[in-house]
Amino acid sequence: MHFHPRRPDQTPDGPQLHDDYGPEAAYAVRAEAGLPTTKWEEEVARGLELGLPGADSIVDKRIPTFSRGELPHFAGINTFLKAPYVEDVRRCGEYDVAVLGAPFDGGTTYRSGTRFGPQGIRKISALYGPYSFELGVDLRESITIGDLGDVFTIPGNIEKTFDQITKAVSHVYASGAFPVVLGGDHSIGYPTVRGVAPHLNGGNLGIIHFDRHVDTQETDLDERMHTTPWFHATDIPNVPPKNLVQIGIGGWQAPRPGVKVGRERGTTIMTVTDCVEMGIEEAAQRALDVAWDGADAVWLSFDVDCLDAAFVPGTGWPEPGGFLPREVLKFIQIIADARPLAGIEVVECSPPSDNAEITSLIATRVICDTLGCLVRSGHLPRRS
Repeated sequence: MHFHPRRPDQTPDGPQLHDDYGPEAAYAVRAEAGLPTTKWEEEVARGLELGLPGADSIVDKRIPTFSRGELPHFAGINTFLKAPYVEDVRRCGEYDVAVLGAPFDGGTTYRSGTRFGPQGIRKISALYGPYSFELGVDLRESITIGDLGDVFTIPGNIEKTFDQITKAVSHVYASGAFPVVLGGDHSIGYPTVRGVAPHLNGGNLGIIHFDRHVDTQETDLDERMHTTPWFHATDIPNVPPKNLVQIGIGGWQAPRPGVKVGRERGTTIMTVTDCVEMGIEEAAQRALDVAWDGADAVWLSFDVDCLDAAFVPGTGWPEPGGFLPREVLKFIQIIADARPLAGIEVVECSPPSDNAEITSLIATRVICDTLGCLVRSGHLPRRS
């Protein structure tokens, strides 16, 4: 059992520690003592079998000749967190979590490059291991993750691309795997939601949307673009606009037609100032209350540009005044701890504009923290 700060009654038992630890660190160190190492041992054995035992001069006999697994972080073929590549997507339901890329930026209205988002996120994810110190979670020991590769998107045809993404997300969701979608520009928010909504047996789907931009206008430059996903998503009969909550909206890039649509449809907006002044915990609870009101499931859509531009240079519409990373991560953790999510997409990560891969890194961290909190609160694996 893992501790998290909103459920102090679930403090893990563990070894006695001296009193100079910080409270969170003490919980984390105790939690680590109770984590298994079974899957790590299996990975080591698999590496030795498939990658050959290491050279005679290698003292650590767990090291194979060919890299097969987490280590070294700079080696190997990039999948998300070095998860197994699932070439036969018909088998995605054998995994608790299925990662899929949506490499598309045909909905971009200014600075392109997000078609390389899935590549960038996968690349920097190799920096991470599966264990989070503060969360007291080891994803390798808790859940199975498979990387399905990328949806075959159609450059220059946004509607055919939408159909491809909808079919892909629908397939993953129906399989029972938890979908993690690597964008791609934010136009994919509409087809991803469209892929989930039919599988709720008529129940409603809520949306928690992190962004600096409302993305609720009907068209932009005469087409459905990355500024329009939530107009069309909330046109789906079981995706009511009252269950759309938008977090972090603000700045000089929120087109008035989208604001008008949100006002008329009764969506909920919280600015960065709203969230900081009311406190992240209270803001997160309000977001949960709105998104889950009468809904059977909630989709999490995270646009990296909700963070201050200093932390996400690799995005199409960077805007000063956004969240700090620690604020966003706390927000995400509260949401994922609260209830099982339908899935998550992370969008608008543009490696060609990124400095030192820090935008791809925050995208990776948001996904990892979401999965970690779903695990520690018992929402993953779903089969349990």
